[in-house]
Amino acid sequence: MHASHIEGGFAETVLDAQAAFRAVMDAMARPGTASTLAGTATPPAPLTATAATVALTLCDHDTPVWLDPALKGSAAVTAWLGFHTGAPLASTSAEAHFALVADTAALIALENFAQGSQDYPDRSATLILQVDSLDGGAPLRLEGPGIETVATLAPTPMPRHFVEQWRQNSGRFPRGVDLVLAAPQALACLPRTTRISPAED
Repeated sequence: MHASHIEGGFAETVLDAQAAFRAVMDAMARPGTASTLAGTATPPAPLTATAATVALTLCDHDTPVWLDPALKGSAAVTAWLGFHTGAPLASTSAEAHFALVADTAALIALENFAQGSQDYPDRSATLILQVDSLDGGAPLRLEGPGIETVATLAPTPMPRHFVEQWRQNSGRFPRGVDLVLAAPQALACLPRTTRISPAED
């Protein structure tokens, strides 16, 4: 195995994973709130440090991972993820527990991922989307559990027709996917319980 496939994991495996897990859980509990990460991983491109840190924290040998074409096409990325997480690669998006997406603007429709069932809504997919910024895109108005009144988030890039796709995702509740938006040095989460609409100008 090439050295680059082994290097770049957490410096302090347990402490870094615990800190990253808390950051993800805090962000999931407070949708739209940016959560910073310390002790991030250093993966091969085009996988980013934030997305890789979330993957190392959440994925293991029991959680099939789907990679978008930009990531799946990198032998270094697939080898690095395999070594550090042990997670098998899902052959289809519907089989994946997690999805890692480098080219967020070109993402396939959210409905193509595991939605869970009425009895087991937790068997749905969590999508980890790499974004350039959490505040440089079109503003989104967020409402729902974990948000006192209204929150605003402006991630970029986002999937095509995102607001409409999310409306459909919310309509499948308690089924549906959850999103982790992985920006440089920070992340924000959009759980399926969050209602999203375009923010007023």
